[in-house]
Amino acid sequence: MTATTPERVPVVVVGAGPTGLTAATLLARHGVPTLVLERHRAPYPLPRAVHLDDEVHRILQAVGIHEKFSEITRPARGMRLLDGSHRVLAEFLRDKPYGWHGFPQANMFDQPELEQLLRDNLAKHPLVTLRGGIEVTAVAPPPRSGAPVEVSFRDEDTGVARTLLADAVLGCDGAGSLARACIGSRMQDLATDQQWLVVDIRCRLPLPAWDGVHQICDPQRAATYMRVGEDRYRWEFRLRTGEQPEELTDRKRLLALIAPWTPGIPEDELHVLRTASYTFRAQVADRWHKGRIFLLGDAAHLTPPFIGQGMGAGMRDAHNLAWKLARVLTGRASEALLDTYQAERHRHARQLIRTAVGVGAVMTGGGTGTALARKAILPAVSRLPGASELVLSAVSPPLRPGPLVGSRRLGHPRPGTLCPQPLVPGPDGTPRLLDDLLGEGFALLATAPLSPALHALVRALDARVVHLHDPRRQQPGTGGADLGADPGTSALLHWMGTAGAVLLRPDRVVLATAARPRPGRTCGDDLAAAVTAWAPMLCSRGRAAGAP
Repeated sequence: MTATTPERVPVVVVGAGPTGLTAATLLARHGVPTLVLERHRAPYPLPRAVHLDDEVHRILQAVGIHEKFSEITRPARGMRLLDGSHRVLAEFLRDKPYGWHGFPQANMFDQPELEQLLRDNLAKHPLVTLRGGIEVTAVAPPPRSGAPVEVSFRDEDTGVARTLLADAVLGCDGAGSLARACIGSRMQDLATDQQWLVVDIRCRLPLPAWDGVHQICDPQRAATYMRVGEDRYRWEFRLRTGEQPEELTDRKRLLALIAPWTPGIPEDELHVLRTASYTFRAQVADRWHKGRIFLLGDAAHLTPPFIGQGMGAGMRDAHNLAWKLARVLTGRASEALLDTYQAERHRHARQLIRTAVGVGAVMTGGGTGTALARKAILPAVSRLPGASELVLSAVSPPLRPGPLVGSRRLGHPRPGTLCPQPLVPGPDGTPRLLDDLLGEGFALLATAPLSPALHALVRALDARVVHLHDPRRQQPGTGGADLGADPGTSALLHWMGTAGAVLLRPDRVVLATAARPRPGRTCGDDLAAAVTAWAPMLCSRGRAAGAP
């Protein structure tokens, strides 16, 4: 490299928050060298996000830190809806220790601790370099297709400005994203902004409050309370029209606001870690990528906190994009695969944002009349059979049919949904989470012998085959790992229903399914035929699935 020849790297990630660190780690696990540029040298020390669901916990499993994350997280017990006088309107309890994805459905944590776990884990990957103290000043789209992206930055210690070239750039640089501005993308509003005050407090004494999330459904002073850790608690208070945060952050006023949750607690035990005024926005970018410059996380969308999906949405972006970008950069897939990123994630994020806006309106919106209606309706709703499971279930919608999501078949698992993750026996018989057996790439779950066409598709995708043995049915064919009957395998078989095979993408989304064959027949011709049209995009070899 000379002074006139900029350094060239495969991928630059701008921003080392949870989204950027997740994307960089996943790319490394797929064999792609990555450079992460971040202004801060260490994780921002104050708390911000505090909740992840079981689906995002599963992404942390793909990153390799799920066990360590479990050590710093606290499962949430459920949610109570209360009126302005703190009388319970409805209570929704979580009575299962684990959800669909193999982890607690609601996980409370401290964001700086999660970021440190992600950084420590990143250091184990030689393909990733994290550089702190770097301010990215420009991201320039290339003049022609196939040319590298130019990234300009300044070292904050030395003041030296430099430029490098990247085959792809991931803008994980937050709500004020430079990358978004550089590609001409703009945020679209989906709802009116709201001003809230966020308060984080540490107290060594347990607060005498119900140990779950409290939502105060009061149009005069909507609020949220949650226990985040063993000694940490969070409150969020909506500011009234014209009200300034300074009016509430005086210690006397602040203690009065949280008094309903702290009776009997000495004031000197309540240590304020942070108070911050936040604008809760509902926005989505109109363009998520230009060429090989991509937006992820808050750079692409902003979600109100009512369903706890802000950080998780960004990590879903990383999980969706990383495997696609890795296949393209390593020559295993065509450039067209990258166009599916915005097509899939934009719709998904937009729907999540609208859900959050709707839930917030139901719980905190309206005037006196709406508040009275809530008092009349919510108690009755909470008593309905299955109400808790419905209210507290995952809010992540399935991906819609498209180039990487097959058409729905009656009685089969729905393409676009995530497969469940029970504990299943590993090679030594020890129970393991399903994803640990499926590996990093495509996977096929099968209950019957595979047809030649499906075998060809499996080879083209380098997919791992897992045979599920159901003693009530005929013995499956060979050609992959074989799981005998056990509770986890039985749960998978129940989920597969009438399918003889289910093809999973690397992000564990169902791509397509095959019908179960009659006894003595093989399965998969229908699945292979459905995927044939996508083979040139998914496989650089361009060989149609099922071709001899």
